[in-house]
Amino acid sequence: MSILGLKKKQPKTFKVKVITMDAEMEFSCEVKWKGKDLFDLVCRTVGLRETWFFGLRYTVKDTYAWLKPDKRVLDQEVPKDSPITFHFLAKFFPEKVEEELVQEITQHLFFLQVKKQILEEEILCSPEASVLLASYAVQAKYGDYDPNFHKPGFLAQDELLPKRVLMQYQMTADMWEEKITAWYAEHRGIARDEAEMEYLKIAQDLEMYGVSYFAITQNKRDTDLLLGVDAQGLHIYSPNSKLNPNKSFPWSGIRNISYSEKEFTIKPLDKKKDVFKFYSSQLRVNKLILQLCIGNHDLFMRRRKVDSIEVQQMKAQAKEEKARKKMERQILAREKQMREEAERAKEEMERRLFQLQDEARLANEALLRSEETADLLAEKAQIAEEEAKLLAHKAAEAEQERQRLEVTAMKTKEEKRLMEQKMREAEQLAVKLVEQSERRLKEADHLKQDLTEAKDAERRAKQKLLEITKTTYPLIAAYTAPPAPPPPEASNVSYDSISMRLDFKDPDMKRLSMEIERERLEYMEKSKHLQDQLKELKSEIESLKLEEQQQQAGLFHPDPRGYHPETHYAPHSNRNSAYMSQMAFYEEV
Repeated sequence: MSILGLKKKQPKTFKVKVITMDAEMEFSCEVKWKGKDLFDLVCRTVGLRETWFFGLRYTVKDTYAWLKPDKRVLDQEVPKDSPITFHFLAKFFPEKVEEELVQEITQHLFFLQVKKQILEEEILCSPEASVLLASYAVQAKYGDYDPNFHKPGFLAQDELLPKRVLMQYQMTADMWEEKITAWYAEHRGIARDEAEMEYLKIAQDLEMYGVSYFAITQNKRDTDLLLGVDAQGLHIYSPNSKLNPNKSFPWSGIRNISYSEKEFTIKPLDKKKDVFKFYSSQLRVNKLILQLCIGNHDLFMRRRKVDSIEVQQMKAQAKEEKARKKMERQILAREKQMREEAERAKEEMERRLFQLQDEARLANEALLRSEETADLLAEKAQIAEEEAKLLAHKAAEAEQERQRLEVTAMKTKEEKRLMEQKMREAEQLAVKLVEQSERRLKEADHLKQDLTEAKDAERRAKQKLLEITKTTYPLIAAYTAPPAPPPPEASNVSYDSISMRLDFKDPDMKRLSMEIERERLEYMEKSKHLQDQLKELKSEIESLKLEEQQQQAGLFHPDPRGYHPETHYAPHSNRNSAYMSQMAFYEEV
């Protein structure tokens, strides 16, 4: 076996991993490939034509380096890992992004890189500008703001603001989201590429935008400084301030830049100005500074020249592409507007349909209620008609009753009048009877007195007669025989006859006997007349009592026709009671 066969066979390819701002790619490269071969492969894969802004960066110890295009990949100080990791980043930044960035992919890659640098505070930004930039980033990611879709909290998972800004104010995540959403709502209608361009236009005005910083020392005083390289030129900063440079050297004012090991020399175009020298601690950093200076200076001079045919074609194509996309966006916006209008019309139609259905349902319910109400009203009408008939019948009966009551009232009035007349006559009769009773009482008193006087006179007369008889009786007995004893009833007559016979002899006795007889006859006549009057009065009282009982029976047993005598004769109750008391008095008499 030959010695060559014992040698290890060298691989013909190696693995490469390229990380862009939004993707990761792996390639299998040939050993002989140069940096330009790998770079072109990545650009073709990404679709990038503005290649002069970008490069492949890799990490070397504590710093970084850019892959050189004219040297083999494996011959450079790349990591020995497999696969070898490279970062596809923007190496040079444009002065005016709107004029120089032509392709949309170029704008997108710059947008992602600048956004990452701002969030990682490699580019310092004020809180106000951070909120505005965040609103454009949200517009580029989510499109137009829709309150129905973008509910509160939809930005909770997005990193939009630098930590320094969040720590600077005592505000909650919801408060920051509210501020960002307020700006985000105003960007309606801006496309994604336009939002990214607006983001870059704001970012390019920041002091640290596109500046690469390196630690240097000055020649004479050995003072620590910072060197900044960007699209405008070279800038010298204090170590603690990366915003405001102490001294600047624009590319237009630099005649030559050279370095010898660690020493850098900047020769101004104006020979009267002093040459500026500074030192860098590492040779690798010096090479990187020189590489960035050459590249930025070339781009600076390129911008001042007429665009190449390739760039002009790219710009024309980009312009046409933008016009086409603008037209497409307009068409899409119109279609979207028409779709929204159609959806609104559909929603309105659906809402109207639901409303009409509700109205139809309500109308049906109202119709059913109306039918039920109509049936109920028909029943009520029938009942009302029957009630009307019944009421008419009752009205007729009431009319007949009214007429009967009128007749009855007339009769009642007549009866009342007759009763009142009878009552008046009874009252008059009662008054007369009272007067007669009083008169009769007086007469009775006189008669009693006269009777008493007559009795007294009779008694006196009898005594006188006895006295006379006693004196004259022997004489009379001598001449007459004794008569038979008279009956008891004739005793008075005998005495009377005796007295009559005696009266002729004594004029006083005769006169007295005549007076007594006359008074006795008058008394008997008056007594008989008084008894007759009393009997007549008693019969009248009995008849009045009977009528009063009948009237009381009428009071306790009302007339079935509705006639109540007590309601008509109540005013005479006192008078009747007086009348009854008078009747009782007459009965006693």
